[in-house]
Amino acid sequence: MQRFTLYATAAAALLTCGLASAKDLTVVNFGGANGNAQKAAFAQPFEKATGNKIVGVEYNGEQAKVKAMVEAKKVTWDLVEVESGDITRGCDEGLYEKLDYSKIGAKNTFIGDAPQECGMGFFVWSTVLAYNSDKLKTVPTGWKDFWDVKKIPGKRGMRKTVRYNLEFALMADGVAAKDVYTVLATKEGVDRAFKKLDEIKPFIQWWEAGAQPPQFLVAGDVVMTTVYNGRIDAARREGKALNVVWDGGIYDLDYWAIPKGTPNKDLALEYIAFSTGAAPQAAYAKNIAYGPVNQAAIKMLDAKTLADLPNAPANSKNAVLMNGAFWTDHGEELEQRFTAWAAK
Repeated sequence: MQRFTLYATAAAALLTCGLASAKDLTVVNFGGANGNAQKAAFAQPFEKATGNKIVGVEYNGEQAKVKAMVEAKKVTWDLVEVESGDITRGCDEGLYEKLDYSKIGAKNTFIGDAPQECGMGFFVWSTVLAYNSDKLKTVPTGWKDFWDVKKIPGKRGMRKTVRYNLEFALMADGVAAKDVYTVLATKEGVDRAFKKLDEIKPFIQWWEAGAQPPQFLVAGDVVMTTVYNGRIDAARREGKALNVVWDGGIYDLDYWAIPKGTPNKDLALEYIAFSTGAAPQAAYAKNIAYGPVNQAAIKMLDAKTLADLPNAPANSKNAVLMNGAFWTDHGEELEQRFTAWAAK
């Protein structure tokens, strides 16, 4: 009961200080089912509590757009959802404001990887293997099956980026989840991953937008695909027979980041604090199967909701935590190599 009283008190305080100077806050995310969940759990309650209007914008994670705004000193995006591989790099390049956690919350309120210098994690998600049980009778159990085109013939969907694919390739080649980044940190490990990708290249159907993999599965264009787990959850809620294989999934956080130079920095911090509060976090997890970063929110969820979350104990026991530091150091060179490889 106390949690909800605190939430109501905070909302009332936001209302008192917000209505006097209501503003628009432009919030950028990846859209789709996740965008809808954010709107229901964060944006609409924030608007109601403060009187400020949230203007939603969708993108596909293009950091070049943020860079262009910051360098031109014409920043029109106030708050941006950023993937972990980009948050540290963007911070180092001066694209994002350093965060004042006295205006967000005590860092020990959140799971360990959430608070960063220029980014505040606000949900845990996973890239997993998924299939359509209406169309595929041989149930895959992991990445070795994803690579086995004799056992399970047909196209495979993969995101057209180097991240995740190298890790999946190594696991398909027998590397244990816990050892993936140790192997990938070597030249031999990278070569091994690309060699493994060669095996499956003729069978790949690339995707770039998160909405595509479930569409591929429903249409029968692919027999399996890599996919964000929340997209499968959304499709299942619509009655689609899509299933997730958690083994060997790569879980990660998405972060709120404030582009450097926005005139609405204080309001953006207010929104970060609101959206990472316990009650909005719990509401968000009920709208889409992405895990809360607020530790109190996790305790507020029922067993059925927890069962579909990437950071539930049963789902994360053989998962890989995305190594943001590795991708900050090596992402650019490996992306160039991947782009050249994919174009051959």
